[in-house]
Amino acid sequence: MRYGFYLPTRGPTATRAGVLALAREGERLGLHSAMIADHIVFPVESESAYPYTVDRKHPGGGDALETFSILGVVAGATEKLRLVTSVLVLPYRNPVLTAKMVASLDVLSGGRVTLGVGVGWLKEEFEALDSPEFDRRGAVTDEWIAIFKQLWTCSPASFTGQFYDYTDIRAEPFPLQKPHPPIWVGGHSKAALRRTARHGDGWHPVGAIAASPLPTRRRCTTPAFRTATAPVAASPAMPTTSPATSIRSRLPACMS
Repeated sequence: MRYGFYLPTRGPTATRAGVLALAREGERLGLHSAMIADHIVFPVESESAYPYTVDRKHPGGGDALETFSILGVVAGATEKLRLVTSVLVLPYRNPVLTAKMVASLDVLSGGRVTLGVGVGWLKEEFEALDSPEFDRRGAVTDEWIAIFKQLWTCSPASFTGQFYDYTDIRAEPFPLQKPHPPIWVGGHSKAALRRTARHGDGWHPVGAIAASPLPTRRRCTTPAFRTATAPVAASPAMPTTSPATSIRSRLPACMS
């Protein structure tokens, strides 16, 4: 078993000194990975229900360091610590730019990136960022993952999707990890588990949370559940420190 820890994105320890001290001490102690959450803005008032507290209220205020900024600082200050987004809300960012940022970070960190991804829950944050429509965030997330995989493995590449397209572009260098950094899918819903089976290398749920319990073994073995979460293609498993089964995802064609 490998142990990781969260680095602060907000609060009194979310400073350069605080983040670096925690990251360096975690590496010195032999911990495997540092996790970084993702928020960009917070609304003053929100009607969105937070999934991971009983009262459905997010505990944060208005402060949050940006995820990739933390990752870059920590990558330069450590040598072995795995760098995990936990989780990056994919619809918040342009997919081509995100693919480039992840690939660059993987190269410069020596191949230490794990991309934890999620669809998001804070509707007001979507609106403030002019992100794709909140109710389509699952489909957007699936498409963004397909774009990442293509740009990380194909050059030149062309893509035509529901939400994004491009023709004959190069986005090198590719990530150091082959075929690409592991993708862990966050969430507890059937859609999240289906996304894990179809597009991910591992499942990355939040465990031991009364407000959002993990699916039971009995539920996960029912025929209906297996059908709902069946992968498009299965291939040999890849090691993961996320607490679930790992699946090596199918790579996309260079033209889609």
